[in-house]
Amino acid sequence: MDNTVAAAQAIADARCGRMPLAALAADVAPQNLTEGYDVQDALREMLQPKLGAWVGYKIGCTSVVMQQYLSIPHPCAGNIFSSRVHDSGVKLQTGDYVRVGVECEIAVRLGRDLPWDGAPLTDEGVAQAIDCYYPAIEVVDDRYAKWETLGVPTLVADDFFAAGCVLGKPVMPSALTDLRDVRGRALINRQEVATGTGADVLGHPHLALRWLAEHLASRGQSLRAGQIVMTGSLVKTLWLDAGDRVKMVFDGLGEVELVLI
Repeated sequence: MDNTVAAAQAIADARCGRMPLAALAADVAPQNLTEGYDVQDALREMLQPKLGAWVGYKIGCTSVVMQQYLSIPHPCAGNIFSSRVHDSGVKLQTGDYVRVGVECEIAVRLGRDLPWDGAPLTDEGVAQAIDCYYPAIEVVDDRYAKWETLGVPTLVADDFFAAGCVLGKPVMPSALTDLRDVRGRALINRQEVATGTGADVLGHPHLALRWLAEHLASRGQSLRAGQIVMTGSLVKTLWLDAGDRVKMVFDGLGEVELVLI
């Protein structure tokens, strides 16, 4: 078993067993982001039989508030699996996570492939690839013994905290004006606890999508029609307790809810 597979297997075992992931053995732990994404690719193949088809990506650390919170000054990507995509109003079980949190996000579904051939992706090209937007909650899981000491390559290898998403009703691009002006409000138990705007996501959520397309191209991969992409949180991660009710409300985009039981 090579180091990439060994690292992916250790992460898969911890994740499927809902056990906090400790630091990987020094001889298998990814040493840089390239190795981290190599492990992530191997992990994706291991997890699909358990978590369902791979249906898209999450992008983390696209806002200043999240980059400062995690002390990571650049975006990171992870995978989304079909069994972890939920409709608004879902009731999630506390026991399915180690430490569950939520983030306030604008999601997109692609209507066409978005490859990158080395020429700059234009705003128009990115926009034309989008089929619809969603008001969304990203569900994250602090499934680590101490994430601050694992290193970014290992966090990337484990899909960068990804634990699924909750999607509201789709909104067609023609129904929106400028995503930069969309304000998202996070409410926990009916109390507003955080707010942000689309402009907080790398200046525009489309720029997060552009980053992802270019990142994937550097690895010989590409975004495909039908995939869902979570573009990154407008607010700092909100950690939940059993019984919490979460609502994210977006100007012009709608709202989305979940309950943790």
